[in-house]
Amino acid sequence: MKIAIVTDSTSYLPQETVDKYNITVVPIEVVFNTKTYREDIDITTSQFYKLLHESPELPSTAQPSIGEMMNVYDKLAKEGYDTVISIHLASTISGFVNNLKSAAQTIDNINVVVYDSHITVRLMGYLAQEAAKMAQEDKPLSEILERLDDLRSSIGESFVVNDLKNLVKGGRLSNTSAVIGTMLNIKPLLEFDDDSHKIVAYDKVRSMKKAKLKAEEKLAAAMNDAPYPLRLLVIDADDKSDGDQWASELHEKYPDITLDRSYFGPVIGAHLGKDALAIAWIKDFDKA
Repeated sequence: MKIAIVTDSTSYLPQETVDKYNITVVPIEVVFNTKTYREDIDITTSQFYKLLHESPELPSTAQPSIGEMMNVYDKLAKEGYDTVISIHLASTISGFVNNLKSAAQTIDNINVVVYDSHITVRLMGYLAQEAAKMAQEDKPLSEILERLDDLRSSIGESFVVNDLKNLVKGGRLSNTSAVIGTMLNIKPLLEFDDDSHKIVAYDKVRSMKKAKLKAEEKLAAAMNDAPYPLRLLVIDADDKSDGDQWASELHEKYPDITLDRSYFGPVIGAHLGKDALAIAWIKDFDKA
């Protein structure tokens, strides 16, 4: 069995990882007014946040067409793959996964397994990376999917945004009453709910400093409960200095934990806005 791994651009995988593990990354589009940009192809992250600052209108996003995805799968079939694991952003924030699952049933020249990551950003990228590594080692499909389920169940996160209006407008924040925080200068802490996998506000504080402390409390609880080592991720939305500072503080506090840095690119930034910060964690796939 020859297995290919496909994911979308919200995985924010470094190019060297994409090349090393031969991962196919399909771009999602971000739309300002009537102009469409393919993430990381037509627009960089820094260009996006500059445009976000200058534009009077909030951007929207558009998933790849089914026709585009069929072409991707067909190309992989012609390259000799007989199976694709297609790993994409949570079905609770995009209809992409469910649309793909329906379309996959019509494909007869390659077996397409559509996998809902229940998340997005580099956390989803970790799933694609581990699946691709196992595929290169000729692991069977069932073993790869079991590993993905295991890693997915270990994911946790806490992120803080400065402006909730686009999350609310797009219907991606489940408990929308949290929007009152923008009027009271309250920083809401958001997470993907473990049961519904929807984005929810789980707490509110009055400063970024307190928000970070609350997020770190959630991380500490996860580390205490996990029977395996965690891998830590700090993510920023065009706020590299604050992200680096938080990463440095966490590294000093947890010197033995693997800690990576990442970013919210255009598609996720379109919903979170500038200056969002997050910490996230997953079972350390290099150690357990």
